[in-house]
Amino acid sequence: MKIPQFKKTVIALLGCISLFVFFFLGGVSLMMARQGSFTSNREELVILFPSIGATTPQIVAKAAVVFDPSNGRILYAKHAYEQLPLASITKLMTAQIVLSEVKPETLVRITPSSLEPQGDWGFKVDDVLPLYDLVKIGLVASSNDAMQAAAQSLGTNYIERMNQVARNLGLTATYFLNPTGLDVTTTTSGSYGSAYDVARLTALFYKQYPLFFEMTQQSNVSIQVQGRVLTSHATAEPLLSIPGFVGAKTGYTDLAGGNLVAVFDVEIGHPLVAVVLASTKEGRFSDIRTLISAVRNH
Repeated sequence: MKIPQFKKTVIALLGCISLFVFFFLGGVSLMMARQGSFTSNREELVILFPSIGATTPQIVAKAAVVFDPSNGRILYAKHAYEQLPLASITKLMTAQIVLSEVKPETLVRITPSSLEPQGDWGFKVDDVLPLYDLVKIGLVASSNDAMQAAAQSLGTNYIERMNQVARNLGLTATYFLNPTGLDVTTTTSGSYGSAYDVARLTALFYKQYPLFFEMTQQSNVSIQVQGRVLTSHATAEPLLSIPGFVGAKTGYTDLAGGNLVAVFDVEIGHPLVAVVLASTKEGRFSDIRTLISAVRNH
């Protein structure tokens, strides 16, 4: 039996509508599922990774996190995703990109621009020394001169590389304007990031370059340059007596306040990362001690 042309048109139209409804509803369902998954993950971050607890003593820092690199769990968080000035914690990223591209034994020359950042660690123009020593004094004593010279060993686009690595690592709150973290102006910091980003960056740096990070266990640092011995105090010295202390990086500027990231073994072979941002110059050390103590007593 022949179907009238009108009916054929109606049937075809209904078929198209059915297909549209099918794919539309399917797409909506998929989108809702994805949204639900994202929401679930954010809730999971809160539910499965609880804070240390209500008994945790108060800390001065505006933002903080305790992070377990072995499983990605957050054990404590206080405004952990808020973007804040990083100050000299920036030097971890500087060291990260430099060591990934330049051999530690490579000789680096100190230039006039190397000495432009604030602070005087005893370097002179045309001093030549291994990158190893620059990174060493840059991390242990937080030498701005040393880290500026180390970054310049990469050429002129080192800031672009630092920001590219931050993007590649998914450090979404992090970007850099200089390799030292020094304030650029009275209103602009040399770098920004979150406590969570700092924890992840630190965990990566410690995993890839443990020798350099563990240098910060020293109470002071000395290097030889052109027959001279340059010696400086370690900025992490107040933490050296903590049992299980692995290493740390300090930071302090007018805009950032007191910043500090520390790696410590909660048990043998199980390091955790603790970060505090926007504390005070002295308060950052007591904040880290407070968090480490809370973790161990939890």
